[in-house]
Amino acid sequence: MPGIQTESCVRCGTEYVVGSRFCHVCGTERAAQTAVRRLQWTRLLNIQRLQDRLGLQLASVIALSAGMLCTLAAIGTGLVYTTATVLDWQAVQVWRIEWLLAAIAAFLAGILLKAAGGPKPE
Repeated sequence: MPGIQTESCVRCGTEYVVGSRFCHVCGTERAAQTAVRRLQWTRLLNIQRLQDRLGLQLASVIALSAGMLCTLAAIGTGLVYTTATVLDWQAVQVWRIEWLLAAIAAFLAGILLKAAGGPKPE
């Protein structure tokens, strides 16, 4: 059937039988492969690694993340809500302004926390 994606065993390349937990050829467990994928996502979300790369304190990294989320929310607000009247357009713009102000506050908090924290201990 076109459009259906099938998983195949990493060890031998055989496609899994629908609903099976193990490969019917080599016996490799299917759940072990999904655990490897989850491990890769956790590497991307590792706060300590991000702190080391950016050279920031934990509070600054949290403020930077909050600022980025608020910026994305401001962009998303303009994409999600449609406007039919001028009043609707003004309401959407006010929401976007509020999200951008929250982003600015978070970024400033991160800058001030970095300045107050001094050099990062090794």
